Amino acid sequence: MNPRDIISLAFEALVDRKIRTILTILMVVLGSSLVVVLNGLSAGQAAFLEKQFNTLAANVLFVNNGQRNFRSDSAPTSIVINDIILNKIKSLPLVQDAIPVYTGSVQIDSQGNTQRGTITAIDPTKLPVELPNLEYVDGSAVNPTDRSAALVGDTIVNPPGATIPFVTLGETIKTTFTYSDPGGKQVTVTKNFVITGILKPSGNTQIDRSIVINLDAGNQLLHKLNRYDQIIVAAATPDDVDTVQQEITNQFGKTLGATTPKAIIAVRAQAASGNAAFILMVGIIALVVGAVGIVTTLYNSVSERIREIGTMKAIGAQNTSIMALFIVEASLIGVFGASLGIAIGIAGGYILSIVTTTAPAGGGPPTHIPPIFEITDLLKVWFLSLTLSIIAGLYPAWKASRLSPMVALRRD
Repeated sequence: MNPRDIISLAFEALVDRKIRTILTILMVVLGSSLVVVLNGLSAGQAAFLEKQFNTLAANVLFVNNGQRNFRSDSAPTSIVINDIILNKIKSLPLVQDAIPVYTGSVQIDSQGNTQRGTITAIDPTKLPVELPNLEYVDGSAVNPTDRSAALVGDTIVNPPGATIPFVTLGETIKTTFTYSDPGGKQVTVTKNFVITGILKPSGNTQIDRSIVINLDAGNQLLHKLNRYDQIIVAAATPDDVDTVQQEITNQFGKTLGATTPKAIIAVRAQAASGNAAFILMVGIIALVVGAVGIVTTLYNSVSERIREIGTMKAIGAQNTSIMALFIVEASLIGVFGASLGIAIGIAGGYILSIVTTTAPAGGGPPTHIPPIFEITDLLKVWFLSLTLSIIAGLYPAWKASRLSPMVALRRD
């Protein structure tokens, strides 16, 4: 038999057993699509983390209140971050600057529209220390001493899915913050701000979804009582970051947590990589299950087609032709399953990236991480699915080729 006849007969055999063929192909689709989805989401997350890291200055680290002891059930050890702590950090030899920050989640009202957002209270002239590439839209003005002035991040201005800006330059917005007093009573504070500046997309989700006001306004609105939430510490050079981190740890112990952007990204990347690797193994297992399904399908096909195989041998078909017939059937299952699986995996990756979009804990617009699909990765999945399918078809093909035509023709 020539190759065209073998392919035609293999295709007809699969069509004759369409239900079984479809179910077997679906097994391959499941495995290949899982691998594609996970590769895409993992690559997208890695690119997102890399982008986040690149937006930050290489010489900064973040000092926060307290570190939890994971070896016990005790509460985290901490101290109040105030001007005394701030000045001690500023006095460290390799510290170039120490910038205090207040943060909080507020409701923002603008011309009848409402959304949640983050307040970042900081000296606005210090923002470039953390974000060296920060830019503003034309017409923006930074007024560090004006307690009614506010800078707005791009994600606040252009919420996902919105067709018109939420706020514009010169507009007045109302912010509402709610907290519990020592007696447990809910207290609501409102304050109006004039938008004097709009930040261009920075790639830093914290700033992009923030309203930036000065320290005095943040202290009043968020009822901080001069207790800072964070200190952004700028080391003299990027090479001094680790030394400054160690000095802060030596001086304050576990009462303060000093973290570098590099360490944050590394931890997140490691966690994401471990999770993706685990789920990727599930996808590969699904591919192996699909291969087992191919073995079962073709093995049963051999049993059902014994007389057909005997007839083909009686009219001159060689063992190699019979073996090729069943290997081609397995290959067709692999080709259809892998191709469909890749298409479904790509679509599923984009759908999952939308479904799993999460809102920040502090409020504000959700963070969306689109998947990234590399051609080389897709080809690897396609060839892996096809290879496993062919391997799965080898034993049934060999068994079919070994059938005696006389024995086969005597079967009822």
